[in-house]
Amino acid sequence: MLVPWGSVVNVIAVIIGSGVGLALHRGLPDRLREIIFQGIGLVTFIIGMLNALAVAQPVPDEGAVGRHLMQVIFSVLIGGLIGEWLRIEAWLERLGDWLKSRVRGSGARFTEGLVTAFLIFCIGPMTVVGALDEGIRADHNLLYAKSILDCFMSAALASTFGLGVLFSIIPLFIFQYGITLLGVGAQSVFNEVVINQLTAVGGVLILGLGINLLELRKLRVANLLPALVIVVILALWLG
Repeated sequence: MLVPWGSVVNVIAVIIGSGVGLALHRGLPDRLREIIFQGIGLVTFIIGMLNALAVAQPVPDEGAVGRHLMQVIFSVLIGGLIGEWLRIEAWLERLGDWLKSRVRGSGARFTEGLVTAFLIFCIGPMTVVGALDEGIRADHNLLYAKSILDCFMSAALASTFGLGVLFSIIPLFIFQYGITLLGVGAQSVFNEVVINQLTAVGGVLILGLGINLLELRKLRVANLLPALVIVVILALWLG
């Protein structure tokens, strides 16, 4: 059985980073926490924008760019409808509230921190490609690199949100290891086009998360997660 060392190291990195962030959380004035929070929002927004542009990656014919863009649009719309029907964000919030009720000193922003950290750590090309590499080729290197980035990000997040960031390791491991297992069972499915489309849709979701962090508007980003499945189906069907 494949040992998901990449995901294991990723979890350890988030634990370390969250520990540093929690230590800072107790000593930082509110104004410094606020500027860190805004910085995370801006960085997240830029990352989302760059990833969303993956839809314009070089393709065999000119018409493919428009076709791929339509796939991204329909994936987000259909995925959003499915997510709203399944109430994914509500389920994540219930998980956060349940953990919060059982963790002493969890803080007022525990659930918000858990959901936000999970989405930042799990929606992105390094998560998808890294977990697939782990499943298909037993190559953990990309997830190791992601772990370093997540360590620093978790420190920044925990300094603002508190303990909820640490507990994001639970859905993080489940989600990431699930993609690894998918890679083991469907090695021929994830070609370059599919990965580019996944990256683009992930970028759209990260953009939404950046909007949330900047408090421009509250978007139910977790309810858009089914778009990641829909875009794979459309990319395989339509090319």
